[in-house]
Amino acid sequence: MIATMTSHAARPFSGVACARSGRYVFDGYLDGTRNPPPQREEMFIHRSSGEVFPPIRSVGRACWWRLACEDDEEAACSPEG
Repeated sequence: MIATMTSHAARPFSGVACARSGRYVFDGYLDGTRNPPPQREEMFIHRSSGEVFPPIRSVGRACWWRLACEDDEEAACSPEG
């Protein structure tokens, strides 16, 4: 069963289904650390509503994700988030 975002809407984490479609940026590991850093291509992801947030596969760790911009704001969203 997939968890859904309720209280974690602003800061979802690995294994949770996306509630707001958009571009997300890596926001640290669940244990509060940021090291080792993800690979460059793992720093930003796009999720559509219902898609599950992934872990950082290069290190095999669950992490937090932060919404950088929603789909309707995508044109204004810079690659740096």
